[in-house]
Amino acid sequence: MANQEIARRRTFAIIAHPDAGKTSLTEKLLLFGGQIQVAGAVKSNKIKKTATSDWMDIEKQRGISVTTSVMEFDYHDYKINILDTPGHQDFAEDTYRTLTAVDSVIIVVDGAKGVETQTRKLMEVCRMRNTPVIIFVNKMDREAKDPFDLLDELEEELVINVRPLTWPIESGPRFKGVYNIYEQKLNLFQPSKQVVTEKVEVDIHTEDLDNHIGAPLAEKLRGELELIDGVYPEFSVGDYLKGELAPVFFGSALNNFGVQELLDCFVEIAPSPRPVQAEEREVQPEEPKFTGFVFKITANIDPNHRSCVAFCKVCSGKFTRNTPYLHVRHNKTMRFSSPTQFMAQRKTTVDEAWAGDIIGLPDNGTFKIGDTLTEGELLHFKGLPSFSPEMFKYIENADPMKTKQLNKGIDQLMDEGVAQLFVNQFNGRKIIGTVGQLQFEVIQYRLENEYNAKCRWEPLSLYKACWIESDDPAELEAFKKRKYQYMAKDRDGRDVFLADSGYVLQMAQMDFKHIKFHFTSEF
Repeated sequence: MANQEIARRRTFAIIAHPDAGKTSLTEKLLLFGGQIQVAGAVKSNKIKKTATSDWMDIEKQRGISVTTSVMEFDYHDYKINILDTPGHQDFAEDTYRTLTAVDSVIIVVDGAKGVETQTRKLMEVCRMRNTPVIIFVNKMDREAKDPFDLLDELEEELVINVRPLTWPIESGPRFKGVYNIYEQKLNLFQPSKQVVTEKVEVDIHTEDLDNHIGAPLAEKLRGELELIDGVYPEFSVGDYLKGELAPVFFGSALNNFGVQELLDCFVEIAPSPRPVQAEEREVQPEEPKFTGFVFKITANIDPNHRSCVAFCKVCSGKFTRNTPYLHVRHNKTMRFSSPTQFMAQRKTTVDEAWAGDIIGLPDNGTFKIGDTLTEGELLHFKGLPSFSPEMFKYIENADPMKTKQLNKGIDQLMDEGVAQLFVNQFNGRKIIGTVGQLQFEVIQYRLENEYNAKCRWEPLSLYKACWIESDDPAELEAFKKRKYQYMAKDRDGRDVFLADSGYVLQMAQMDFKHIKFHFTSEF
């Protein structure tokens, strides 16, 4: 029973550059799961229609998500967990952490623009973890690059072998549909956001194909399919599961075209929950005892209750409601009376969850990203680092009457991993470090709208923050004295050196040979 439950789980992330049409794909996947709500509604920055602020305009102009949405639905015999990640590079850290909680990934690529910078970076993370990848080339109903050129670009830019499993017949206004190589069926395109296109079983070597798409296109399609068989290796599920081969699908998510083919093939070939590496040992999903780790914390999913939710990936065994579990970092036992799972816009209380599932646990400040829950074993899951920020600003209270609200807001948003907080040891001022400018705007907006606190930013010119440690206490002390103005503590009380230029950092590394400078928080 347990093994059957685990085998039917499919947990994956959807990653893409902001313009690739990821939200349309998520919506259509939910449509097939009987969840016809708008995808991405389970966002912590759920912006009220009545709110008017600059941020609303920014979101409209850029059309971006600022946090990962978690959605779950049943499809045929499978239980699907989708994590829809932010595409914007300023929120890449949230996406990196999300990739630690999934077993496979769907990358969405724009048919006209091809591979973009953000997609390249995220693919590196998938490669580091050998995560299986499926590629969906979107927007084929608009003018797109030649499909063979696209395949070459995917191989070159993403450094992975590819194998098309569906093939487009033209693009833009001439787009006729796709031939499903995997199922050997023809799917004819009819632009519709609501209707799922019917499949036609057709022998491509007969005149039947000419009747459907016309003789010239039929001849071209036969030639291209022959070329595919000659150039690309046979599709191997084993190579896909090792992360060495990416199957490629073509379609138009907005028009609900090519999505069902992707989903049908995905549930068949994608991995069920995979083993997870902890510092102590590798944890197998089939183990009878429950283990899990927190990979994301979201504040104010319900603005009326100011509640935080910690998202926990179940790594092994079965999670049961109201059962005592060990919080390893605090070394104390906790029970959860209302664990939740998210189904598009609705969240429901669940009594049990199996390896591969994502559950939301109510959090009143007890969790940090990376925390482990077990049935008593002392385990520490790894791979959830914070990266060295690239932009820094002092955060100041703009309304002295709201100091308590501001401090609470900063604490909760930092727990979420939206940005990083450092306290300067020289002047005691709080410094926020982020990957991009947009995060400062999001923090300011959320402090005002969710915590009723106002902040203002003061510029701070720094090059890099790096965590330092040394086996030589005397040298560490000497370094901290010499760099007193540039020393800070992070939220865990660790020493952080705030270098104001690349040259200063280089000189510090040369002068203090026994000090280790780390650019991620996990060391």
